[in-house]
Amino acid sequence: MSLLEVCCGSAADAVAAWKGGAKRVELNSDLFHGGLTPTVGSLQVVKQAAPDLEVMCMVRPREGGFCYTDTEYAVMLADARALLANGADGIVFGFLLPDGTVDRARCRTMLDLIGERTAVFHRAIDVTPDPLAALDALIELGVDRVLTSGQKPTVPEGMETLRSMIAHAAGRIQILPGGGVTADNAAWVLDALGVNQVHAAIHRTAHDRSAMGNPSIYFGGAVYPPEDRYSLTDASDVAAFRARLP
Repeated sequence: MSLLEVCCGSAADAVAAWKGGAKRVELNSDLFHGGLTPTVGSLQVVKQAAPDLEVMCMVRPREGGFCYTDTEYAVMLADARALLANGADGIVFGFLLPDGTVDRARCRTMLDLIGERTAVFHRAIDVTPDPLAALDALIELGVDRVLTSGQKPTVPEGMETLRSMIAHAAGRIQILPGGGVTADNAAWVLDALGVNQVHAAIHRTAHDRSAMGNPSIYFGGAVYPPEDRYSLTDASDVAAFRARLP
């Protein structure tokens, strides 16, 4: 069966994905902002509950771009060290220069830190001015895999660029399609691109009645999402998704 990597926003999501048959997850926090660095505690809980699950940990200190201050960069390296020390099977990261090209120097330092474990460059590649040039830089650096939607909002929209990236990579780096991959289109994506893995967020809405007494209160930003609900991954949804893969 093709490999399904489940994008998880919490330890609970990752454990549910494992119970649903997932072999690999990307562990994040704050999926609303595209996924930020998870806590070491969340990784520890996942590893205790699902020791055979491959856990790729996002290292991203904030939303909004991928060109970081020296302080943010130092935090990213410190977070990566802590996550690796607590059992992360790999690190998902991305460093860009102000012009949007790959920051080779910072990537090289992160790769040295990751060592023999898996290094994944995330969808920062989708905002680079030339994705093929970015691929060349990542291949030269020794990155194992790149997560991409083909520089479009979703994988189905980015199929043309994804095909070009896969052809250009020629097996030198894994191309992991992610972004808008669903149970309805995943098999088609795998077949159309000739790949054997996809990345998908599989969520349903859950309710927390503790916040229903005063719906006028909001704790987030200007979007003002309801405080009495949140998204979670359910094992049965993951199992159903996997069942539809070739």
